[in-house]
Amino acid sequence: MKKIAVLGSGMVGSAMAMDLSIDFQVTIADIDNRNLGKIPTTYPIKKIQADCTNPGKLKEIISDVDLVIGAMPGFLGYESVRNVIALKKNIVDISFFPEDTFGLDEEAKRNGVIAITDCGVAPGMGNILLGYHNKRMQIESFECYVGGLPFERHFPFEYKAPFSPIDVIEEYTREARFVVNGRIVIKPALTDPELIEFPGIGTLEAFNSDGLRSLIKTINAPNMIEKTLRYPGHIRLIQALKAAGFFSQEAIDIQGHKIKPIDFTSALLFEQWKLQPDENEFTVMKIVISGTEAGTEGKYIYYLLDFYDEKTGISSMARTTGYTATAVANLVLSGKYTRVGISPPDYIGEDEFCYNFVLNYLKDRGVVYRLEK
Repeated sequence: MKKIAVLGSGMVGSAMAMDLSIDFQVTIADIDNRNLGKIPTTYPIKKIQADCTNPGKLKEIISDVDLVIGAMPGFLGYESVRNVIALKKNIVDISFFPEDTFGLDEEAKRNGVIAITDCGVAPGMGNILLGYHNKRMQIESFECYVGGLPFERHFPFEYKAPFSPIDVIEEYTREARFVVNGRIVIKPALTDPELIEFPGIGTLEAFNSDGLRSLIKTINAPNMIEKTLRYPGHIRLIQALKAAGFFSQEAIDIQGHKIKPIDFTSALLFEQWKLQPDENEFTVMKIVISGTEAGTEGKYIYYLLDFYDEKTGISSMARTTGYTATAVANLVLSGKYTRVGISPPDYIGEDEFCYNFVLNYLKDRGVVYRLEK
């Protein structure tokens, strides 16, 4: 039986470990024993309390595994992937780190490592879908709208985060890059709000976010954009916090103590944004891909609406993010995906077998992407 190590036992990391433990020998490591304790003992998973950023500890954890799953916070993600590559282990990573993933490509190739990054829902599944169609048509436009939200709306934020608040704040502070008429446009996050109706959900508000990531380099399409979805009113509230300096990285003096406002804000938001046990939430996504196929204009629209799984207690965002990564992990472990170096998920979608495998893997777990043409 092949061995897998999962680095990070947060909401998504633990869901991936549980999913993979059905067919593989899984070890999961986290610096916080409380996170490890949330995984039911009914799953045959080895748990290790350890600092995964420590190269020595990391080497111990992954020394005999066939694949590593990276589920570290975004600000630790790039270095974590680099450390795994240095140890010559294949990795599938979901962390939303700010650095350019291709900065690790040369080292990954030199070490013979398959390293798949940004392998979540968006970025991740959106890349796979676009990568598939990009091989079969001349893409004119790609639009991705995606968000994870609580089913019940509570003042003031009407939002809950399946990830750490610092990773969500990164979406609000990192400049958004998109492509218009073949040129890269850069705007602050939270800009260009628009209201969109989603069946079964109602009206949601979309705003610019930096979700295209590798697609800006790998896909030659004149128009591409990714927007994040929230309940109406959320954008204005976050913009007010941002303008007031609550997300600043510059330390300020408070009664003789140097404190970064963003650290203070993250600590306050942790409890407010924390998903409660059995709290119903959902993931919604709409992807529109249009262009020319076999000489005629074509358009593909994918819809996803996924809810918290009451039976397993796994959140929708953990399912939609984590199961994309575990599907790809299966492709690597089975030898169906063998490209050495850094692979954004768009590379995976290019192959028809891989594309269908991921969609069917997700469907088997109740995560269904409905296609309209």
